[in-house]
Amino acid sequence: MTGGASPGFARGRRLRSTPAMRRLTAQTRLAPADFVLPVFVKQDITEPVPITSMPGVVQHSMDSLRTAAQEAAEAGIGGLMLFGIPAEKDAVGSQADAADGIVNVALQQLRADLGDELVLMADLCLCEYTDHGHCGVVTPAGVVDNDPTLDRYAAVAIAQAQAGAHLVAPSGMMDGQVAAIRAGLDSAAFTEVPILAYAAKYASGFYGPFREAAEGAPQFGDRSTYQMDPPNAAEALREVAQDLAEGADAVMVKPALPYLDIVRQVADAVDVPVSAYQVSGEYAMVEAAAERGMVDRRRAILETLTSIRRAGAGTVLTYWAVEAAGWLR
Repeated sequence: MTGGASPGFARGRRLRSTPAMRRLTAQTRLAPADFVLPVFVKQDITEPVPITSMPGVVQHSMDSLRTAAQEAAEAGIGGLMLFGIPAEKDAVGSQADAADGIVNVALQQLRADLGDELVLMADLCLCEYTDHGHCGVVTPAGVVDNDPTLDRYAAVAIAQAQAGAHLVAPSGMMDGQVAAIRAGLDSAAFTEVPILAYAAKYASGFYGPFREAAEGAPQFGDRSTYQMDPPNAAEALREVAQDLAEGADAVMVKPALPYLDIVRQVADAVDVPVSAYQVSGEYAMVEAAAERGMVDRRRAILETLTSIRRAGAGTVLTYWAVEAAGWLR
């Protein structure tokens, strides 16, 4: 349309004309406090070990973990999620709740270093600690045995709370895990320690690089009998509702990008904090595409983070947490 009076239709471009205008009218914002950095700490190493499938991510030594945690605190991010790789593994993951277990020692050290500057979150599972790589106790027939695993989870939760975790985050997807952990924490006088439940954790193909990072790949079979089946959406809401009924204080969806619809449905259904985990495969894909010049790395990272927040996650677990926080300052 040319000449004459201005057309009667709305002009959306009016609110996109400059960077300042776009900032002013943005409906979703990112802030450093939205991010949680997952970190891996390995027993009996003196230098960080690069993870080949996740450029820029390492298995930390205790010293490098302390440095990384201080940098994270200075960046203003919300917290750390700790994963441990023990020197020795066994059938029941006994190092997960050992007082001298790697994560528990790391929690003690970080709590002494940082106090309450960051929320120290402890991933609560057994896969990194078992010699078979599954998330629970396994029967002689090779089946993950749900109920005995709950006793292990309760013991691990208590150990992590004693070590200084501000929050425990059960990720094993065992039925009844939140109730067992809440009862265990309460019985040990840790009534104030919250539970962030990995409530909707899918049996995803995007976990591959994490298996290298955490050295916790299953030695037989897979985790499809206890993690959620990717085609299912309504089941996620049922899992979330069960975890909340059992005492979860916050819930998580994992992975994030392939399940943005689930993030949105969960965020609409609950009135507790919702997190989403941008997992190792999501990270590795962007890094690989950027390394090949296929995408603008910074734009792609910020766009994925924004999409997760826009879908309804209040907190995003991401390996880019500290770097992205620096861009947002």
